[in-house]
Amino acid sequence: MIVEGPKEQAKQASAAIGEFIREQREQAQVSLRQLARLAGVSNPYLSQIERGLRKPSADILQQIAKGLRISAEQLYVRAGILETRVGDPEVVAAILSDDLLGERQKQVLVDIYESFRRENAQELLAVEPDEQPPATSAVEADLL
Repeated sequence: MIVEGPKEQAKQASAAIGEFIREQREQAQVSLRQLARLAGVSNPYLSQIERGLRKPSADILQQIAKGLRISAEQLYVRAGILETRVGDPEVVAAILSDDLLGERQKQVLVDIYESFRRENAQELLAVEPDEQPPATSAVEADLL
């Protein structure tokens, strides 16, 4: 059994994200030159990303995602920046696409959102199927 070191794993991750970007670009029928212009990077740099020679930053991935009109989250997950998310992908994508937030701020907001979803899901599972949760307003009490 061959054990890979961190450098080899990083190279494989770079190759995987590059291959995914190339596939998405080809499906969108966008040339390398066009995507480079849309993403605000040089042609050679984008080519190096696609060939797995360079690992793009989260900001570059976001620009590439905009150019391809795909979710930046998809690229973040493929690049190993984010784990696969649970929850409404549109909410997560909205957080991740906000240009006024820093990468750390985006990560914290997504983490908080997911923790609230997990907490609420646990509360729902804790309620017995025969039981109804207590009404919180007079309108809800009338409906029950």
